[in-house]
Amino acid sequence: MIEKTTAVHVTHETVGKVGGIGAVLQGFFTCQSYLDAVERSILVGPLFTSEGSVGGRLGENGEVLYSSIDGFVNTGYGPAFRKIEDFYNAGIIYGTRTFADEQTGVKSSPEVVLIDVRHTHKHVINRFKRQLFEEFGVRSDLYENLWEFEQYVRLAPVAIAVLKAIGAAADSTLIVSHEFMGMPTALAGILEPACDFGTVFYAHEVATMRRIVEKHPGHDTMFYNVMKQAHNEDLHVNEVFGDQDSYFKHSLVGASRYCDRILAVGDCVVDELRFLASEFDAADIDIVYNGIPAYQISVDEKLASKHKLQRYCENLLGYKPDFIFTHVTRLVQSKGMWRDLRVLDQMEKEFRTQNKTAVLLVLSTEVSQRASRDIYSMESAYNWPVAHREGWPDLSGGEADYYSAVQEFNTKSRNIKIIFVNQFGFDAKKCGHRMPDDVEFMDIRKGTDVEFGQSIYEPFGIAQIEPLTFGGICVFSSVCGCAGFVRDVTGGQDTKSVIVADYTNLETHANADIEDLRQINRDVRDRIEASQSEKVAMQICSRLPKNKSEIESMIQTGYDLAKNMSWDVVVKNYLLNSLQKIHSKVHLS
Repeated sequence: MIEKTTAVHVTHETVGKVGGIGAVLQGFFTCQSYLDAVERSILVGPLFTSEGSVGGRLGENGEVLYSSIDGFVNTGYGPAFRKIEDFYNAGIIYGTRTFADEQTGVKSSPEVVLIDVRHTHKHVINRFKRQLFEEFGVRSDLYENLWEFEQYVRLAPVAIAVLKAIGAAADSTLIVSHEFMGMPTALAGILEPACDFGTVFYAHEVATMRRIVEKHPGHDTMFYNVMKQAHNEDLHVNEVFGDQDSYFKHSLVGASRYCDRILAVGDCVVDELRFLASEFDAADIDIVYNGIPAYQISVDEKLASKHKLQRYCENLLGYKPDFIFTHVTRLVQSKGMWRDLRVLDQMEKEFRTQNKTAVLLVLSTEVSQRASRDIYSMESAYNWPVAHREGWPDLSGGEADYYSAVQEFNTKSRNIKIIFVNQFGFDAKKCGHRMPDDVEFMDIRKGTDVEFGQSIYEPFGIAQIEPLTFGGICVFSSVCGCAGFVRDVTGGQDTKSVIVADYTNLETHANADIEDLRQINRDVRDRIEASQSEKVAMQICSRLPKNKSEIESMIQTGYDLAKNMSWDVVVKNYLLNSLQKIHSKVHLS
């Protein structure tokens, strides 16, 4: 990288980690290779709430240096900020936020800019909207009634003005749009005549394709086979699945072709971007996988964590299972959680013959963290989380649907049980008196024998591969981006620590045309899932470690793989190579 590179990350995850983008930022800002190459990092996003005090504006480990909302000034940028606020009728919060990796001790404090865009002057924003249409074909009139679109358009011109004010508008400044949220700011940077910003679209997914996969009953089984055939016939998404232009995310992601570089977190994401429109056939797209933890632990450390989980299961069920399985995830359709039950159903038969037992701990919720007092109350009233009841503070609608499937499984299964912990967090304070006091969140990563993550749509999938470094067997679907990273690191060789389930394997439909492939429905997918789940179950059963020696081997194998998938490797081998190309930039038209 050239000297004094400034990276401006535009995202909705400026003051807290919500999902994958937050995990990426945490990885970058605690990675020494990134910090050595990028002198200045700035997080930019909209202000979501004006409630609370000045001290909490930038979240945990944040320090506010300026806040127009609170009348607080502790920076020399104050006069320049006030001019911007008057011109746009916007509020500005500025400061820093500290990121730290407890394992390595690496920490950094990027700058943070939050902009209150609720009351911006309409005439200024309309001028920018006209430019978006004339230069990039983005029709704001179709979407401006949607606040999710509108707030990021309003953010853009104010963000550029703030970057100028804080001396971050040189030709060595890269505006990084994390997903559609930052695209208006990246486009505003391209339009800015006084600056020569580099622009990057960071594709953590392709929203158009996610929507198609999730809505169609054939899910990934249908979509990825259709897309593969469409590539062969030089067809794109609007021609195959109908006009997508009414979807605002499709429009903004489509405009990413004007950026100097596009980064994709997985191989499927690259294919999905090429499928967006013909203009992407020649776009500059580089794969930059997500990094994963790479910490080596001893057999005793792993067993200590596993024993804590076994004691928790014993407190709940009355016995210590031989094996601990886990699935740590958000409770959304894309995670394909019903596939876990299909695999476990096949494993149950084998476990009965072997007289082995297992418990799957599912840590997932679709709502905010429940208060400890509610957890304690449910625990004493009806044996939560073994049993659940619909309605707050227990099961939400989606959780109730999933729990119904869990109940059905548990009724039929004797040797494998599922415990659904619908809580955000994993320790005694958050999960009840029957969890051992010494349990902490990392125990569910260190102590697991198998982590599931057989998603129908998963651009990368950090969560399902995090236990790899601790000797866990990681089970995920072939459409997960992490599958490509494993393949890249291993040279395509099989590894006992990873099991890839291919739910896109059509078997008898191999020579079908696009129209036939589009008709793949739930019945077809069910048959393929049944076949694949049996294969996955047998692989798991054959690879589960039987003694300490095999556990030690799994830990070493997993760590050897994970250390080649760390954030340091990602930054050195993928990210910096891509960003270096931007300094000889050519805009696509």
